[in-house]
Amino acid sequence: MSQVTLILLAAGASARFDLTVKKQWLRINHKPLWQFVADRLHKTGFFSKIIITSAKEDIEFMKNYSDYTIVSGGATRQKSLKNAMQEVNTKFVLVSDIARPCINEDFLSRIIAKQNSADSIVPYLKVTDTIVYQDKTIDRDKVKRIQTPQLSLTCALKSALSNDEEFTDESSAIVANGGSREFILGEEEANKITYIHDLQKLACLEKASRDTLSGTGFDVHAFKDGGVMWLGGVKIDSKLSFKAHSDGDVAIHALIDALLGAAGMGDIGMMFPDEDDAYKGIDSKKLLQTVVSKINSFGFILVNIDITIAAEKPKISKYKLSIRKTLANILNIDASRVNIKATTTEKLGFVGRGEGVGVIANANLKYYDWTEI
Repeated sequence: MSQVTLILLAAGASARFDLTVKKQWLRINHKPLWQFVADRLHKTGFFSKIIITSAKEDIEFMKNYSDYTIVSGGATRQKSLKNAMQEVNTKFVLVSDIARPCINEDFLSRIIAKQNSADSIVPYLKVTDTIVYQDKTIDRDKVKRIQTPQLSLTCALKSALSNDEEFTDESSAIVANGGSREFILGEEEANKITYIHDLQKLACLEKASRDTLSGTGFDVHAFKDGGVMWLGGVKIDSKLSFKAHSDGDVAIHALIDALLGAAGMGDIGMMFPDEDDAYKGIDSKKLLQTVVSKINSFGFILVNIDITIAAEKPKISKYKLSIRKTLANILNIDASRVNIKATTTEKLGFVGRGEGVGVIANANLKYYDWTEI
């Protein structure tokens, strides 16, 4: 059985990536980048366990994709690594970044083959350009471009990470702690995604699937006397309002469920629980803004929405355009992609009796196409 655990670091905020999409959620066909990398390395058979660090808010969604061990990351790369190391019980640990997706099996094999040579095995690239440091030209043969993945003796790495000093890679921490390091020649093809243009250098990545992902949402709210009625983000002229934990905007609530359904992200109750006082009386437009930001960060682009409002009262027709424009502004799409329909239930049911409003919403998403950058 393998004595190597793989840690993949994927908790970063992609601050230098300059997109609304986190780079770990860019789609390779249907898979997010983090899963594509994990699956690719799992197939080598080199690892007894794979641990992935994640932003805390992403963890529940990530669990829908795979059975890998997922742990909450920290504010820095090293803090994320320390969290992951708590789950390691093998003699060796290999640490890599999700942002380095095209690591090949031969490269891994060369690293792992050196596992007993030093406390840390470090791949590097030679420098071919002239190097100037503080206005002085230095010997480029003495300069190394350090890569990941790096293989470490688990006990050596845990010991090196036991203090609060920050290091940019594992080998530097181990050497600073008195451990040994051995360099091996790395791979030019093992490029790292730091900026958007780096994606074009990675031949192992296929473009995102062009499939359309559809979701449906349904919600109802009963009336109550007094208060302010909000529907589709628009204030409605009525002596009634909705019974609800939030402002009761039944149209936005149905829309949120449709968006979450298309993205495979559960439902509104999971994201904004009724028992949480933080959402008591909250403006539903703020909830929708949060959902739009989240689905965008997870690599989804909104195509269009279609909403049907079933109500005997109030009459919706004069508000349709305002609702369309309000929602389009929040969703960051053209108003022509927002369709609002109104109907009655022919006096049938609670809607027909004028006791409340029901809404059905449909939403279509697609994956962000990073090849168009």
